[in-house]
Order: sequence, then C-alpha cells, then structure tokens
Amino acid sequence: MNISFIVLTYNRTDALLAVLRSLARQCNGNHQVIIADDGSRQDQVQLLFDRCPAFECPVLHVWHPDAGFTIARARNLATRHATGEYLVFLDGDCIPNRTFAAQHARLAEAGYFVNGSRVLLNQRLSSDVIDGALDLPSQPAQFWLRARLRGESNKLLHLLGWPRNLFRVKKGFKWRGIRGCNLGVWMRDFLSVNGFDESFEGWGHEDADFVLRLSHLGLRRKNGFLATEVFHLWHPESKRDSESINKKRVIARINTHVIQAEKGFRELEPSTSVKLTQLH
Repeated sequence: MNISFIVLTYNRTDALLAVLRSLARQCNGNHQVIIADDGSRQDQVQLLFDRCPAFECPVLHVWHPDAGFTIARARNLATRHATGEYLVFLDGDCIPNRTFAAQHARLAEAGYFVNGSRVLLNQRLSSDVIDGALDLPSQPAQFWLRARLRGESNKLLHLLGWPRNLFRVKKGFKWRGIRGCNLGVWMRDFLSVNGFDESFEGWGHEDADFVLRLSHLGLRRKNGFLATEVFHLWHPESKRDSESINKKRVIARINTHVIQAEKGFRELEPSTSVKLTQLH
C-alpha cells in the first residue's frame, strides 16, 4: 500500500525533527514523506535541510510564503505532490508511535477515513524530547506510568492494543475528537471533497469542516485509538481570534449537503513563490 505522510510545520524545526526521526524508522519504499511548510523562516528551513534523518523513501519539502495561519493551503499544496493512494496528515509537533505507519495501513479501508488520537505532554517532557535526550516511541510502560503520575502526560491507554474494528466506527458526523494532526484518508476521497477549504482563515476548525464534508460524501469515521496515537509536544496556545467565526461556518454546514471545498485543491494556482525541495 502506497502512503504519503504529509507533515505540517511552521517555525518549529526542532519538534519536526523528532517527528521525522520516528517516521524514518517506519517508512519504506512504499511510502513518501512531504513536509507541508506554512512559511517557516529561512534559518528553520536550513536546520531541516542540515539535520533531516535518512529515509528509505522520498522526502519532499513544500514551502510557501508566510501569510498568517494558512494551514489548509499548506496541506493542499503538499498533497499536489503526493504519489500515494492513501494520505496521512500529521502535525510537526506530533510524534508518531513506533507502529504508526503499520497501524494506519491496517485500518485503511474503502468507504472510511481514520481519525487518530493523541497523548498530550507537558512542557518539561517536551523539552527533553526536543533536546534529543529522550526517544519517546521506544519508552517502556514503566516510563509512561511514571509520566502519568507526575502529570507529564494525560493518559495511559496508548499502552494497550485494540486489534479489532469493534467500537471504532462512528455513525454520522461527530465533532468530538476530530484531529487534523492525525488523519488518514484515501486520495480519491480527498479529491472528491476538493481537499481542505482555504476560505477558513485563521486558527480553527478547517479540519472539522474537512471531516464534515467527508461525512456528507458518505464516508464513515474510524477512530484510531489504541493504534495510531501520536505524542503531542507542548506549545503555547495559538491566537484563536477566528475560532468562533470558523466554528459557526461548520455548524451552518452540518445540516446541508455541502461536499466541495469553497476554495480548495482544484483552485490552487501555479505560483513561483512556492518552493519544492527533494531531501531524499
């Protein structure tokens, strides 16, 4: 199965490198990694070029100029270069567990998309990871038990496994638990809904809109709990000035039959300012 992993980043290459180190141990010749850069500074880009780990699969860096919070566009631009039949969207501060790639491949099924879950980490533990002193995916159960007792992580359920589809499938659109930072979808379904909607400006809910339109298309949601967890590194809260506006737009679409993004993948225009770099 050919999978393109699309990793969103913006001026946080230290965290991105931790994500890539975990992916590098899992990816093979059937995979592709695309870094969707929402306009990082040149020093951050150079750090990535200098320290990107070795992969067995192609790695691309797709950069466009910083124009504010435009992650829908960054993801659409990256998908333009995807060769996989299946797409997995990740955030550059969410480290995949050690079986992440295999679990997404296992859960992929026609007629479904996969919504993964995350483990939240506190600032101290996140700093240890970013400094390179700690490899999270390889840590044993005892480590996570201590971390939970110290308040350094918010859950322990990721230590368990759930091989079946029982309880995974959700009927209809459920807002709770939508994670654009850990989302698997078939390329054909991504194209059918015209990708992410770039008319959502600023922080928030462009991922909920994407999931809603997939649901309107007739797809069902699989939860990736106890399988595709990622470890979400701590960061200061983003400004959420546009959240209420974006949330109202999604709510207004719930009882409609809207499937197509208003300004999505098909509306992308060629731009000389977009830079594509092959890293491996």
